[in-house]
Amino acid sequence: MTQRTLAGLLAAPLLVGLWVVALFQPLPFVTYQPGLTLDVLGESDGEEIIQIDGHQTYNNDGQLRMTTVSASQPEATVNLFELMNAWVSRDDAVYPYDAVYTPEDTRESNQKEGQEEMVSSQHLAAAAALTELGYKVTEAKVGEVIPDTPAVGRLEKDDVILKVNGTPVQNELELAAAIGDTPSGDDVELQVRRDGEPRTVSVTPETRDGVPFVGIAPATDVLALPFDVEVQVADIGGPSAGLMFSLGIYDSLTPGSLTGGATVAGTGEIDGAGRVGAIGGIQQKIAGARDAGAEVFLVPPANCEDALGAQNGDVKLVRADTMHDAVTAIETWADDPDAALPSCEEVAG
Repeated sequence: MTQRTLAGLLAAPLLVGLWVVALFQPLPFVTYQPGLTLDVLGESDGEEIIQIDGHQTYNNDGQLRMTTVSASQPEATVNLFELMNAWVSRDDAVYPYDAVYTPEDTRESNQKEGQEEMVSSQHLAAAAALTELGYKVTEAKVGEVIPDTPAVGRLEKDDVILKVNGTPVQNELELAAAIGDTPSGDDVELQVRRDGEPRTVSVTPETRDGVPFVGIAPATDVLALPFDVEVQVADIGGPSAGLMFSLGIYDSLTPGSLTGGATVAGTGEIDGAGRVGAIGGIQQKIAGARDAGAEVFLVPPANCEDALGAQNGDVKLVRADTMHDAVTAIETWADDPDAALPSCEEVAG
């Protein structure tokens, strides 16, 4: 045996060992994969997910599926083999660790934050659903008075806005719309409640971008609900199921199936005004909904561009700007699956 052959035989195991070490060496990346989907009209751990006490509820045979992402956790080790699998998959994604987590994040802190966000999203979802049903469970208020604007000296932070030019308002969307409808050159008359006392305030607005501008940052307060609404989901955190919770609560409180007996999935945070906010992992959530047999997927407007790159198969992507828009779109689709619905192309182009 020559010296060169012997050296080659000795080097081969070392090379294999180096490849094995490299293959399983932890790398600073996070993998996203489609997670479970869950029908919010169904059960979790043997209990109904949506529990309502003090109001009649209705059962139906449709499904409203919340969607999730399975992501590698803080402090978890992701190796080259796992990264290569995620890169090859058409449904998975890979992100730099620093783009998802901070150095202070731990598995425990991430779980705690997710649970807190889940609780908050459930309360806001109930408010959005009851508002859609005509209940007064929110109030519009002044979140901030902007310096050097007409509102200075006229309005104060935390003023509750009851009416704008005689039109009742219940949230910041209605407040902004009512101010925007003020005829050019007219003052904006606001009926407010300050420190428990009603008063009328008149503000002469500026005109910005062709619409009246008073100079406040509007906000929405959620009031006590007229009956008990709880959402029970085990081992799932984060705020991204808010829209689907609100639709499930709405469907549970109204006779008949909102979806016409079909399966609708979606995602999106919900706020007190019923707006649908952005979430993470939209492509993985669409893939999960596709595999669960959903026919429609509701997309937050801010996620539309990424959603258009998802492997959605036959799943129809529908843009949902607000909870009200989502209800209208589902009802329209249930009556006519070929009807024109709000699309992501309209905002992503």
